[in-house]
Amino acid sequence: MHELGVVFYVIDDVKKVAVENGAEKVNSVTLEIGEVSTVVPEYLIDCWNWAVTKHDILNGCELRVEQIPAVTYCEACKSEYPTVQYGKTCPHCGSGKTYLLRGNEFNIKEIEVIS
Repeated sequence: MHELGVVFYVIDDVKKVAVENGAEKVNSVTLEIGEVSTVVPEYLIDCWNWAVTKHDILNGCELRVEQIPAVTYCEACKSEYPTVQYGKTCPHCGSGKTYLLRGNEFNIKEIEVIS
């Protein structure tokens, strides 16, 4: 489970931003996670809920997760399609000349604080 390590990195970044901006407490953090990013949101939230109790500025902070759907582009027929459903083979033309457009992201989208 690499989610715990990911949580530690996010907490470090969030604490740094909060301190730099004079925040007293962080209420919530919103993450954008790609559908094929290898991060399991349920595990991430469980790890988050445990880890934030160790930091006064984050204690009780809610983690919100927004999933970004995975979309693949076909160079042969110039179409886009859902990656998880069809994989690397284009469902429109059968080509394997495809690449992932989005869905592998992991971004801190928003940090809500009390100042």
